[in-house]
Amino acid sequence: MIAEGQLTIRWPDGTRSRYQGKRDGPAAGLAINHKVAIRRLVLNPSLGLGEAYMEGQIEPLDCSLFAMLDVLVRNAETNLSAHPLMRLRAAGGWLLRRVAQFNPAPRARRNVAHHYDLNGRLYSLFLDRDRQYSCAYFPAGSETLEEAQTLKKRHIAAKLRLDRPGLAVLDIGSGWGGLALTLAREYGARVTGITLSTEQLTEARARAAAEGLADRVRFELVDYRALAEPFDRIVSVGMFEHVGVDHYRRFFTTVKRCLAPDGVALLHAIGRAAGPGSSNPWLAKYIFPGGYSPALSEVVPHIERAGLWITDIEILRLHYAETLRHWRRRFAANRDAIAALYDDRFCRMFEFYLAGSELAFRRQDHMNFQIQMTRSPYALPMARDYMFENERRVASETARQG
Repeated sequence: MIAEGQLTIRWPDGTRSRYQGKRDGPAAGLAINHKVAIRRLVLNPSLGLGEAYMEGQIEPLDCSLFAMLDVLVRNAETNLSAHPLMRLRAAGGWLLRRVAQFNPAPRARRNVAHHYDLNGRLYSLFLDRDRQYSCAYFPAGSETLEEAQTLKKRHIAAKLRLDRPGLAVLDIGSGWGGLALTLAREYGARVTGITLSTEQLTEARARAAAEGLADRVRFELVDYRALAEPFDRIVSVGMFEHVGVDHYRRFFTTVKRCLAPDGVALLHAIGRAAGPGSSNPWLAKYIFPGGYSPALSEVVPHIERAGLWITDIEILRLHYAETLRHWRRRFAANRDAIAALYDDRFCRMFEFYLAGSELAFRRQDHMNFQIQMTRSPYALPMARDYMFENERRVASETARQG
């Protein structure tokens, strides 16, 4: 398996093996503390590695978890994936992915509760102050997390072309309300945010009331499929990963039904650049049940069939890797406080999730895409200049005020 870099393994009996790749690369170590972990790694490494780490059966050896996973990820994609057992598992994952991603409304609500109805203080300990739980925007690469999340919201607002106050905006998957509140406060929009998380709903409503924006922003516990009222703008950030491949058609027909004839919609989601695949089994079991990050080739046909115009597509390549790097470091800095909320096993699970996710964007094919859509080809200016002009204008006004 090891073709790049070096991996040292300490076996349960204390002996060590060193595997040196033919190509230069980083060095890391892996300590296997229990024989059960070996069986897990042989039979299902994609699931077993994470489970063994959560249970303390596997630990990094003389390195960090990120360094250990980096060596494994660099090599597994090209070398381990060719093993017959791994090919068989990949085929099984492909065949069963529609079952795993079958998300009718009741199941969708349970899946959301699994991850988003955790103790609200957890997310405040590693996210930015606005609790933006999605890919930030790092145009220079040197921004702080707070700056990058502000720039992300500004980038989205520019693509929505909020050119006059009072526009009715629908936010599908509104989280803790940060984007909706920003669009109301800074752009004069009237926003309806919908979520399936009761924890997020409570927090978002409290924030709207505290900021005096409850008359312009309302949050509801509603499934997107139940919507029928029209909106001038529709935005969805970090929610589409929970829709499921069998429900894409329904999602985009809902967007078209609820979008005004001259309206603009923007979808911001995680995708994969190498074509369709299946969800990592550990991630699907412990972090995002029913979740899947699609290839654009799986998304675009459903937009076309819904009768929507694709007016712009942008691929954000390494922006989520940088976002996750910030989250991972903040989580580590607040680990003791998080362990007091839950326990060490939970912390290990989240550490594995954050490190593995960052590497999916740094070393594998994951990325973010933003798709802008309209019902009419006349809804937007002929050229894309208005996006950049809007961002520059808001940046200039913010600088003057600050």
